[in-house]
Amino acid sequence: MAALVLAGGAGCGIRGTSVPVDAGPAPSRVSCQVSGRPTPVPDSGKEAPADVYLVCSAQIMRVQRAVRYTDGGTEEDRLRRARDLLAELQTPPSRAEDEGGFSSEVPDGLEVAAPREGDPGNALRLSRIPDELPAYALAQLVCTFAGSAAVGGDESVVLGGPDGDPLKRYPCTEELRARPEAAQTTGVPLD
Repeated sequence: MAALVLAGGAGCGIRGTSVPVDAGPAPSRVSCQVSGRPTPVPDSGKEAPADVYLVCSAQIMRVQRAVRYTDGGTEEDRLRRARDLLAELQTPPSRAEDEGGFSSEVPDGLEVAAPREGDPGNALRLSRIPDELPAYALAQLVCTFAGSAAVGGDESVVLGGPDGDPLKRYPCTEELRARPEAAQTTGVPLD
């Protein structure tokens, strides 16, 4: 009887191959959905919902968090909003986000600063060269900043690194959200 089972299983018609097959990412068992309300901002009298992009199932997806309210009307407001959004990306996922399969690749210690003299007013300077960040981290930053009216607002953001690092415009596209590993190739140098 055991011989029949082994013989039947050996003839299933599926053969091994030495040729690599790209069948896409492995299926995921995570929901990539967050239940509940946005994460509250501690000790804040004024909060506003803000979209941030977290990693889930090899892509980046929007989740809502609560950040300090700024109207973005001044350069100081814009920089404050950018710093608040960066802090949210550096904050570990909430329990609901973690259960939904979300994570963040944005490194601790990364900082954002105002444009340098000679930069366009909509530029942001990071403490590291953007294209040297992990790809998923750069994609998270690009889409989070680009989606904020106070920071980017036109589905793109102008980023540069410290010192005289050249500025680039990074668009947050559907392709970038689906394939964040290509983030370093999406920046277009400013003229």
